[in-house]
Amino acid sequence: MNAPIGDQESRWPIVYQQKFLRQHALADFAFTDAARWRWHQQGEEHGLTLLGGSQYKPKHRSPTSIALIKDVEVLDFDLDVDLMQTGRNYGHRDMCVFFGFQSPSRFYYTHMATKPDANAHNIFRVKDAPRTNMAPVATNGIDWGDATWNHVHIERRFKDGSIHVYWNDQKEPILSAIDTSFDWGRIGCGSFDDSGIVANIVLRAPLMRSTNG
Repeated sequence: MNAPIGDQESRWPIVYQQKFLRQHALADFAFTDAARWRWHQQGEEHGLTLLGGSQYKPKHRSPTSIALIKDVEVLDFDLDVDLMQTGRNYGHRDMCVFFGFQSPSRFYYTHMATKPDANAHNIFRVKDAPRTNMAPVATNGIDWGDATWNHVHIERRFKDGSIHVYWNDQKEPILSAIDTSFDWGRIGCGSFDDSGIVANIVLRAPLMRSTNG
């Protein structure tokens, strides 16, 4: 798995880090459907496995499998995480990262998928309505590969509304958007309706606040 690249500009402090070395790490997360998540261990590899098939039914059209970090909210942040997609290969094959999460009806997420269209491979906003893409449809999607770890780095700056999503070692973001609908919120990972594994979470921020659950 790739090592987190960290914040090259600010070197903000780490406000949350998770390597999933012990099964107890699952207690750090709130799940939309806890029955579909497992602790992952394979040799020296550790993570959080999403089995897919969530029974969660959101009020508005949006992802069904979400694991949110408990007790941490951030405004500006840099997030690094390793993701492995374990589902079948099709156009909307995805994993998602959630941020600015204020409630099940108010949050952002980036959906990283094989083939871009209006509903896939974009940065989305859920604002008391079905999810809305905030960036033009990209020219290219991404290749999740087979049993392959991919590194995702996300930068969010509230003052100018900028959101940038970086893929593996690429210098330019694969997705970008501008929006200031939500300020403080929680961070999480998951999928719209697929399966995968999450590992090596590193969250940096200039400030954080506790949500108490």
